Amino acid sequence: MLGGMQDWPLLVWRLIDHAALNHPNREVVSLTVEGPKVRTNWREVRDRARKVAQALVGLGMKPGDRIATLAWNTYRHLECWYGISGMGGVAHTINPRLFEDQIVYIANHAEDRVLFFDLSFLKLVESVAPRLNTIEKFVLLTDRAHMPENSPLELLCYEDLVAAQDGKFDWVDVDEHAPSGLCYTSGTTGNPKGVLYSHRSNVLHAFAASLNDVFGLSAQTVVMPFSPMYHANAWSVPYAAALTGAKLVLAGPHTDAPTLHKLIVDEDVDFTLAVPTVWLSMLQHLEKTGEHLGKLKRVAIGGSAVPRMMIERFQNDHGVTVSQIWGMTELSPIGTSGTPCPDVLAMGAEAKLDAQCKQGRAVFGVEMKIVDDAGAELPRDGVAFGRLLVRGPWTVGQYFKGDGGQVLDADGWFDTGDVATLDALSYMHIVDRSKDVIKSGGEWISSIELENAAVGCPGIAEAAVIGVAHPKWDERPLLVVVRKPDASVSKDEVLAYLAGKIAKWWTPDDVVFVNELPHTATGKLLKTALRDQFRDYVLPTI
Repeated sequence: MLGGMQDWPLLVWRLIDHAALNHPNREVVSLTVEGPKVRTNWREVRDRARKVAQALVGLGMKPGDRIATLAWNTYRHLECWYGISGMGGVAHTINPRLFEDQIVYIANHAEDRVLFFDLSFLKLVESVAPRLNTIEKFVLLTDRAHMPENSPLELLCYEDLVAAQDGKFDWVDVDEHAPSGLCYTSGTTGNPKGVLYSHRSNVLHAFAASLNDVFGLSAQTVVMPFSPMYHANAWSVPYAAALTGAKLVLAGPHTDAPTLHKLIVDEDVDFTLAVPTVWLSMLQHLEKTGEHLGKLKRVAIGGSAVPRMMIERFQNDHGVTVSQIWGMTELSPIGTSGTPCPDVLAMGAEAKLDAQCKQGRAVFGVEMKIVDDAGAELPRDGVAFGRLLVRGPWTVGQYFKGDGGQVLDADGWFDTGDVATLDALSYMHIVDRSKDVIKSGGEWISSIELENAAVGCPGIAEAAVIGVAHPKWDERPLLVVVRKPDASVSKDEVLAYLAGKIAKWWTPDDVVFVNELPHTATGKLLKTALRDQFRDYVLPTI
């Protein structure tokens, strides 16, 4: 016998319909490539998304076709997201920061048929277009006035395409398990692999993201994701904002701290999300200018571990609560949230901060455990660490086209590639990526912990730690740092600062100063490039 409730498929277009019907006038504010700030609302976004869907059908697109975007966080990109999914297509968000060869690879691998792209990427698209084997139509996300006069490509104007439709379009009913989005991993080793999100997984993930213990969105929230829409669903904020009717603020092509700060203040943003590198720049901007953060109350930080000093400065200097989140492309992307539970709130200040420095507890819909190399589950004691495994309804089951082979074990667990601990309150703490942990004399050293300690040193803007070959200890840590502008901090000063903050045997054998650190296309430290750079580095013997 089955339950007596209606079978209502969980489809992405239901989110935008809900927002348009129940929060029609709630604003969507967007900076643009062309310059002006555009104010629209959820009803207008829905209506124009329908026209995008109608236009795609008119171009011969069918359910299941992959439709690519190469675009910033803008209202037009948002319309494309919903329009593509709404006609049954798969919105393939391409990261413009990838190398050209990677962009060509994933577009061809996905067999994209249409590419929507911003003016910022015209030269890039013109460069790679001869190698894009399956793309039939190139749609420039702009109006007629900004269309280029000369281009080797036969370009369609987005605003002309939208204006030509009457909007009398019924969203396409597909199975809730049908694909709705596609995002490729950053591909630091080997070719990127595609993660194919379903309508069901995206809707369930949006529900989870909206929970109070995760992002806590509501119709009263003014949310601005710095997390890009071209990567891992922008942490689901464009979906969760529609689900809750939140005001959505989009920064367009702007990533600099002054512009982002002004947008926060001008639009009364009270919640934002970004990777640590963005917040480091913001804190430096605030330190330099003495400005405040307006009505900002909360920030969610993910993508890499959050330094303790960053949490302290946001909370102590600016009255902004910090919550860590952890996830990955393969988790749509949210796995954990660091919103404190009552047990943590009852702790003293230092213990509470210790908990905040962890990545948080699994959200409903994500199961996790840690195992040793033999696959045996390890205790949740906050001490034992091992490989982090996850499973759930928005966790990858297989990569697109079966790349990488079988990615789940016999019980359906996915190995994240992270090494972590779990404590008695189920707070997860990333020790390191399995390939980045440093093994010295049979003991493990966390590069992440060292990096987070180092960036607290006055004069240091960014830090990375890698293992370097050592004749006695196998590996020893090398600290590579970028000084803040006009700072003159020395090796001895850095090591003196670290003394007492880390285990003595963790102390880096050397400190190297560089002008910049390599990053992946998603802003994470690119340790593979650093290890190549310092492959033959000889540590001092004294």
